[in-house]
Amino acid sequence: MQQSLDIAWLDLGLFSILLLIPLGISQYYRLNISKDALISIARMAIQLFLVGLYLEFLFTLDSIVINIAWLLVMALVGGSAIISKAQLLRKQALASVVVGLCCGLFPVLCVTVVWLIQPTPLYSSQYLIPMGGMLLGNSMSAIIIAFKTLTKAFSEREMEYQGAIALGVSGRYACQPFVQDALKSAFAPTLATISTTGLVSLPGMMTGQILGGVSPLIAIKYQLVIMMAIFIMMTIATTVSIEMLLKLNLSRSGANKLEYR
Repeated sequence: MQQSLDIAWLDLGLFSILLLIPLGISQYYRLNISKDALISIARMAIQLFLVGLYLEFLFTLDSIVINIAWLLVMALVGGSAIISKAQLLRKQALASVVVGLCCGLFPVLCVTVVWLIQPTPLYSSQYLIPMGGMLLGNSMSAIIIAFKTLTKAFSEREMEYQGAIALGVSGRYACQPFVQDALKSAFAPTLATISTTGLVSLPGMMTGQILGGVSPLIAIKYQLVIMMAIFIMMTIATTVSIEMLLKLNLSRSGANKLEYR
């Protein structure tokens, strides 16, 4: 197998000129996303560069305390981003989301890395941090979809909810159809990706390993593990986040729906 080939910084800069294509499309159709796109790409480049430098230091240090602390920071930042995108009140939802992410992340990561892969040491940041990032990133998307679907249901089907309450059922039972729709919507994109992986697309982790010189068969094993781990964590994190958010809202005096911005 050929080892991974480096990309020159100059070539990377020249490649970025191709961004003029989506910017041109935005201008032609008056989408007004050029500024946001440029800011997002610039932020991504700066963040990736800084994280790359930090990860090199983190891999060298390889401390279990720092690794866990970094994962917690990732969960906190991810939870904040979820709340912002789902347009929920921060004080109301942050704890629910972060707890949900941690409930899904740490057990799945522990089983995947410590029991299945068994690196040396077991808390190796080379495995914990990248895999934790992949699990969190995919779960974030699912939770955002679930929260948006749930808040939309409370907004558009409030009479259905109030009617069930009037019949004497509990608030949690009355919103059960909303929860079902939210979870189905959240899980659908990942299930579609899983069902077409290998036939339609080669996922990022597998592609990266192959480009890095790893045998395709080994890369396939890792991809199978990460896709199953993503689905398991996503279901846990999304369900826990929704249940905690509903419990918080329904237990408040007079509260009968989610509060959002």
